[in-house]
Amino acid sequence: MRQATVTRNTLETQITVSVNLDGSGQSRFDTGVPFFEHMLDQIARHGLIDLDIKAVGDLHIDAHHTVEDVGITLGQAFAKAVGDKKGIRRYGHAYVPLDEALSRVVVDLSGRPCLEYDCEYTRAMIGGFDVDLFGEFFRGFVNHAAISLHIDNLKGKNAHHQAETIFKALGRALRMAVEHDERMAGITPSTKGTLVG
Repeated sequence: MRQATVTRNTLETQITVSVNLDGSGQSRFDTGVPFFEHMLDQIARHGLIDLDIKAVGDLHIDAHHTVEDVGITLGQAFAKAVGDKKGIRRYGHAYVPLDEALSRVVVDLSGRPCLEYDCEYTRAMIGGFDVDLFGEFFRGFVNHAAISLHIDNLKGKNAHHQAETIFKALGRALRMAVEHDERMAGITPSTKGTLVG
């Protein structure tokens, strides 16, 4: 079982993330940011990744530090759980629709952080959640998971649908990338011989 638990404490947030890449999509969240938890649940359910995330943050200011630091801690836990990457597919991609919205996510577990994120949300707030914070989450996750992540919302009129298609597609793409490839058993999927750093 490829699993890891990481705790990260700062003056702004105290976060613990547990991840099981070979799970069944079970999730438990306690972040104080309900819509964000709804999105994290998409990663778990559609990625078949078990996630347990507890975060205490300075929500009396806003959700920025909590969302960003969950991304950082999740990235650290993901990198630890995936290990040396021998025998995995490495690449993953998914197109996911939700009614009028459609998003594409492509991931490379390259060992090099890179984020290309293109989504023009149709409104700035979804309920009480500021959509700008999604970018902070993705940057934190990518930088600490050391992956290349391309996110494109191709169409959408409802901001909730736009966000949900992105997170569902992210779950599906990660699921594909971490899958074991029988033809690559014991082999690092890189001509360099390493996908670390």
